[in-house]
Amino acid sequence: MKRQIIAMGGGGFSMEPENPLLDNYILEQSDKTKPNICFIPTASGDSEGYITRFYNAFKNKNCNTSHLSLFKCHTNKIEEFIINQDILYVGGGNTRNLLVLWKEWNLDNIIKKAYDNGVILSGLSAGSICWFEEGLSDSISNGLNKLNCLGFLQGSNCPHFDGEEKRQPSYKSKIANKEMKDGYACDDGVGLHFINESLFKTISSR
Repeated sequence: MKRQIIAMGGGGFSMEPENPLLDNYILEQSDKTKPNICFIPTASGDSEGYITRFYNAFKNKNCNTSHLSLFKCHTNKIEEFIINQDILYVGGGNTRNLLVLWKEWNLDNIIKKAYDNGVILSGLSAGSICWFEEGLSDSISNGLNKLNCLGFLQGSNCPHFDGEEKRQPSYKSKIANKEMKDGYACDDGVGLHFINESLFKTISSR
């Protein structure tokens, strides 16, 4: 079974609403003619505005859209719901909160099962670093810190490498000082496509 993760430093409908290239690329990786794509906005606190933007961005694309809310849970059969998706698209926000809530709901293990069964994992910012062993995160108020993540992919990840001025020096410093594992830094508009945990392709919308 082919396992795929598409981790974006930034971009997609969240940051480039007029540029659909990254979102289209994600859809094209499914072998389904009309894939089921589920937006998971946990990191934003299940922001209603964010969810609406997702549906608006994908409504004219050849896919079936849905979302999973943990704050206003609409199903008590989360595992069945997730396993029946073809693509999971995780939004940005607070990665620490995302990880805590996913563990509480056992969603981390459910998503791992879906991944092992061929469901494509994707996302930007928080929805990128969550897949790695470690991420450079601003989830805590005192700056950029190492955050231990799910570990589906080896190494570390830093999103917004060109979009936030403190990201680049902080990430380089933490790797040089052995505070963080070697890893991948992504500019906004850039995605890393992993197949079976190995980097297959780097993509860009710009």
